Amino acid sequence: MEWRNNTMKGKDLLSISDLTPTDVQNLVIQSIEIKTGSYPRPLEGKVIALLFEKPSLRTRVSFEVGIRKLGGDCFYLGGSEIGLGTREPVKDVARVLDRWVDGIIARVFSHENLMTLANNTSVPVINALSDVEHPCQAMADLLTIYEHRSTFNNQKLAYIGDGNNVANSLALACASVGIEFVIAVPEGYQIESSIWTEVELRSQLEDSENRQIRLPEKAVFGADVVYTDVWVSMGQDDESSKRIKAFEKYQVSPDLLGLAKPDAIFMHDMPAHEGQEITVGMLDHPQSVVFDQAENRLHAQAAIMMGLFAD
Repeated sequence: MEWRNNTMKGKDLLSISDLTPTDVQNLVIQSIEIKTGSYPRPLEGKVIALLFEKPSLRTRVSFEVGIRKLGGDCFYLGGSEIGLGTREPVKDVARVLDRWVDGIIARVFSHENLMTLANNTSVPVINALSDVEHPCQAMADLLTIYEHRSTFNNQKLAYIGDGNNVANSLALACASVGIEFVIAVPEGYQIESSIWTEVELRSQLEDSENRQIRLPEKAVFGADVVYTDVWVSMGQDDESSKRIKAFEKYQVSPDLLGLAKPDAIFMHDMPAHEGQEITVGMLDHPQSVVFDQAENRLHAQAAIMMGLFAD
């Protein structure tokens, strides 16, 4: 299995905006082919560094399994081992690893550190989550939507909650394939203007619409996909009480999901907090696809790694 018209080779993936709409669509196609076929081994002889300042289940395991299924090898460095910007300057970490590895996958608190890594190494860097974006999650989400909806045409995704890193990448990804993206979000927690401007530009190319509104009920009405994420992300513990109060009317329940289309799907990138962004039992709701979504991290990231790391 080989990439057709691969324009990603050797590049970084720090943001969905690093991909053209064609790249995004090709990644979905490649993800489907990988999942429904057999894994090729284009990473034979390659070693990938996993730099994780934040703990993870889905991200770490799906990348490690994916690298090995693609024929490569990897090693993991946790936050206490590497001390980005504290024990050693980020640019020095990048320049040292550049001499040893064929790619870097980084899960960081600061997007600025991610950019510094990328700017000081010649090997591709993949954003496995930062405070600004989560592009790998967004690509897995598109794969999941396509599997369950069979198309991106005339689809509406309602995102309920914080305009955070997950929302940023998902909005850009939806705009890249023509999915209407509507986020219901409290005042002060919207997607930041620089990212929203890029979302609107991509939407114009794909002839789709996007909105940021206040009422969850209005956002969900007629939706094909209902999506939510945590109210308090890692590193925001000091804002916990304030955030829980701000988002108390933005909880996804069976009643709220009932305002969407009868065959709508429910998505959550996990981990989830029952009693906060979702009511008890939503992960097991008949319309929930969250475990398909989690599985698809593996296949979507395999496609990304093939595009960036393979010869």
